[in-house]
Amino acid sequence: MKEKRHIIQNIECGSVAEEMGIESGDILLAVNGSRIEDIFDYQYLIQDEYVEVLIRKPDGEEWLLEIDKEYDEDLGIVFESGLMDEYRSCRNRCIFCFIDQMPKGMRETLYFKDDDSRLSFLQGNYVTLTNMSDEDVERIIRYRLSPINISFQTTNPELRCRMLNNRFAGQALEQVKKLYAAGITMNGQIVLCKNVNDGAELERSISDLAAFLPHLESISVVPVGLTRFREGLYPLEPFDREDAREVLRCIHRWQEKIYPEYGLHFVHASDEWYVLAGEDLPEAERYDGYLQLENGVGMLRLQMEEFAEAMEQLDEAGSKYDECSGEMSVVTGMMAYPYMQDMADKMMAKFAGLIIHVYAITNDFFGERITVSGLLTGKDIIRQLKGRRLGDRILLPQNVLRSGEDYFLDDVTVEEMERTLQVKVDIVKSSGHDFVHTVLEV
Repeated sequence: MKEKRHIIQNIECGSVAEEMGIESGDILLAVNGSRIEDIFDYQYLIQDEYVEVLIRKPDGEEWLLEIDKEYDEDLGIVFESGLMDEYRSCRNRCIFCFIDQMPKGMRETLYFKDDDSRLSFLQGNYVTLTNMSDEDVERIIRYRLSPINISFQTTNPELRCRMLNNRFAGQALEQVKKLYAAGITMNGQIVLCKNVNDGAELERSISDLAAFLPHLESISVVPVGLTRFREGLYPLEPFDREDAREVLRCIHRWQEKIYPEYGLHFVHASDEWYVLAGEDLPEAERYDGYLQLENGVGMLRLQMEEFAEAMEQLDEAGSKYDECSGEMSVVTGMMAYPYMQDMADKMMAKFAGLIIHVYAITNDFFGERITVSGLLTGKDIIRQLKGRRLGDRILLPQNVLRSGEDYFLDDVTVEEMERTLQVKVDIVKSSGHDFVHTVLEV
């Protein structure tokens, strides 16, 4: 077998690893005498109070370190590869795959389709189970790795095979039974496609999945994203307002049925359904602690709750911020626009010196059916803001940028935007608190 080189990229300040003299550039060889296959092995083996770590220094010298620490305390090592292994790519050809709907010519990493259960554990990614062997499932159970996030789409085996274009997709659902029997915490997702897995099929899927409560904690239902680059792909249709209302009626019926027994609402609609249906967002309590926030479930409600809390804190602070003033612009996607405008209006009503322009950006790049801010491109934003009254700065939501970077999906950088529009750009995190603090520059 090819030796895997687990190269250490960074050491966290004040960590156990720093104390033991482990440094960037060192290579991890083994923990407790066992070779490390990937992050699963590593996380499991380092959790004990006493561990032995074998590393190799850049000059070839090997150190065997005996470490006493708190149980489950992390060593503070950051590896060059977060998985400590190669990423596993998706074997499916799903009829709804967003990556297949992207134009050519974008950076290569945007076309990689992951379907790696280890990313589910590390980053919350959703997996289809079709890329998991029996050994992978056994390791999850043995190491008690959870939660595992599963992209179900449907519990109808034949339909799932057709939707994923994989003849083993229906059979893969059997892995859920093993995870459930072992008490592994799971969350699920259904990407809903009109006239494919909605209606009676959605009812069936929710009914079948409810049998895995309480270990399957939640199911999110999200509408398929349709870009303008679908030539030659499966002919999917967009949902309309009445479709959205029917989906919500189905989900709400199941919530009312399940909650009395489990104290969980279990199945949740992503924010897009409420916006499309023209209905009010659920109260915060209905989201069961926002189990699927990163999947767009409850993001708008949480932001509004945090905004209200931040405004109350300003009231408690008295006149400290009464003189806040300035003119600025807020950029958002079409879906969140009404909510961002409402927050801006409330801030301007409270602070007479504030002028906030809220601009909803149409997604010309992917198509106007894509309404979330996270898929906006730098060029669309620049083009639609040119000639508008922008004030002294532009507030951009953090999710328009690649994680940890300063450029957009189309590789336009924040610096380029500032230079082109001649306005300073401030990045705002998703929280309502951060929005208030960024507006007030506190």
